[in-house]
Amino acid sequence: MDIRSLMPSFLRTLIPYESPNEGAPEGTVWLNTNEYPTATKYEMRFETLNRYPQVQPALFRSRYAQYAGVKPEEVLVTRGADEGIELIIRTFCTPFKDTVLYALPTYSMYGISAKTCGANVLTVEAKKSLGLDTLGLCKALAQNPDIKVVFLCNPNNPTGNTVSRDAIIRVLEAAKDAIVAVDEAYIEFCPQATIVDLIEKYPNLAVIRTLSKAFALAGLRCGMILAQENLIAALRKVIAPYPVPEPVAAIAAHALSEGGIAAMRQRVELIRGNRTYLKESLAKIPGVRSVYPSQTNFVLFEVDEPERIYKSLWEKGVAIREPGSDKGVLRVSVGTIGECKLFINKLTQVLQEAGS
Repeated sequence: MDIRSLMPSFLRTLIPYESPNEGAPEGTVWLNTNEYPTATKYEMRFETLNRYPQVQPALFRSRYAQYAGVKPEEVLVTRGADEGIELIIRTFCTPFKDTVLYALPTYSMYGISAKTCGANVLTVEAKKSLGLDTLGLCKALAQNPDIKVVFLCNPNNPTGNTVSRDAIIRVLEAAKDAIVAVDEAYIEFCPQATIVDLIEKYPNLAVIRTLSKAFALAGLRCGMILAQENLIAALRKVIAPYPVPEPVAAIAAHALSEGGIAAMRQRVELIRGNRTYLKESLAKIPGVRSVYPSQTNFVLFEVDEPERIYKSLWEKGVAIREPGSDKGVLRVSVGTIGECKLFINKLTQVLQEAGS
């Protein structure tokens, strides 16, 4: 039996999200998934694991609401931001009828999640500068009444640039009959760019957050959706029961304590300093054509033959990311200062070998 014959036809040819870490040699330096480079430590006791956890962890929700500037009823905790992305699509898109819209290049899970839910996908190409084509998004909304969800990544992955507040408002105004999901996974690195205050005005706005980046808890798989209560209520119809394990909720609540938030902000400052070193060093390397501005914990840069450079670095024990773009770009996460220096040295070697 061909197992694929039992799958819905729209899933048979789907290319899944693949971890870039599979098959890596021991000792690889990980600068490819935008994680915080060192671990945080938590000591917890759990004596009630025989019971199901709270449907939505109250202490964590209240602390995150206070941190984000919303009401606890406007917070939905999910298994990472990825579950939040899929949850929004499943809640608001009718399979084989409705459409998900986003601008390229951006996070690949918007498209993958849409396709797994049977939704159509419509994309708008970026400007030559890789900036957001706001006009293109608004035109697409005007011409396609079947669009039910629009994703905006702010700051954007993989480009590292922010979307202006005015641009987001223009999309919100154009999306009268669609949910606008603004993914703020990297917002702690540029908190001034958040649009969470617009939730009060726009009932169709959903803000996606995560603890994976600046909070250094990627392994916890804890995300949040912030929105008006009616939108949260709709999502709760679809979310699986007991989505957040008790240990996850306890660690997340600790991360949102006064001390936890202070530690997060110290990490952000450290990453900003290392990012400055990385950008300045990249700009000095012969063979690096351009280094893009970044408001995140990663840097995008242009080279000739990016696929070959990517593979050569992998062979030298340094893992970065090839986002897949005709601009010839590679993305490197900001690691420790030692990891950044190692990456610069290895990249310089690879580019010198290419030119010899």
